[in-house]
Amino acid sequence: MTFALGPTAVAAGHALHAYDTVGSTNAEALALAREGRGPAWVVARAQTAGRGRRGRPWSTGRGNLAASFGATLGVPAATAATLGFVAGLALEQALRAVAPSLSQPTTRPELKWPNDVVVDGAKLAGILLEADASAPGQVAIAVGIGVNVASAPEGLPYPAASLASRGDDTTAEQLFVALTDAFAAWFDTWDDGRGFAKVRKGWMARAAGLGSTVTVDLGARIAQGVFEKIDDDGRLVLRGADGTLVTVSAGEVCFGTAATVRE
Repeated sequence: MTFALGPTAVAAGHALHAYDTVGSTNAEALALAREGRGPAWVVARAQTAGRGRRGRPWSTGRGNLAASFGATLGVPAATAATLGFVAGLALEQALRAVAPSLSQPTTRPELKWPNDVVVDGAKLAGILLEADASAPGQVAIAVGIGVNVASAPEGLPYPAASLASRGDDTTAEQLFVALTDAFAAWFDTWDDGRGFAKVRKGWMARAAGLGSTVTVDLGARIAQGVFEKIDDDGRLVLRGADGTLVTVSAGEVCFGTAATVRE
């Protein structure tokens, strides 16, 4: 099978750059965005230099999905960053469309703030946003999406799952078509950030751990509280034991009351 865009993505004018192997789909997509050659998807059967948040390596074996969406946007960087929620919604929708094990309400994937897709507590996919200023008033952004389709990496400090381990014979190519269509629709809803309220509502309906106690590694310290919501800027809002609200812009989330989540 070959990688192809879905009809909604094609109608939206998104381009496709498909490779057998690349260093990083995000690096390729960001380069295209800097050159004004977006909106475009970059997809590969394998990555040799994939990465996750905080510079961590991201393994993409053959059979898994490594794809990135690149575009140049005339919005502030903080607004562009909310595209991570668009990607999460699109990926959750695409997974339910092509993976039978995730199509039921009791088994649907959940969105873990800020950038993971989990199922039954195990990480199934990760999302990475990278951006830089491409011109005055413009930001070039790449939205990277990695999904464990055929296999999940081993030796991680957290549980991981693949579609294959759940009994789904979905291919990366099938998932990619559904993802590009779902992303095009949610990208249109997002509308340069003007439609983030709708995106936020949809994301909250699929949020993992909402209403439960979470622990967040902020680097220098640990924050803990009940996951209340994400705010209008996409930040995590916790209610502490004393009732005060704590707003978190970035951090590593762990469900429960673990003393630390540092890896």
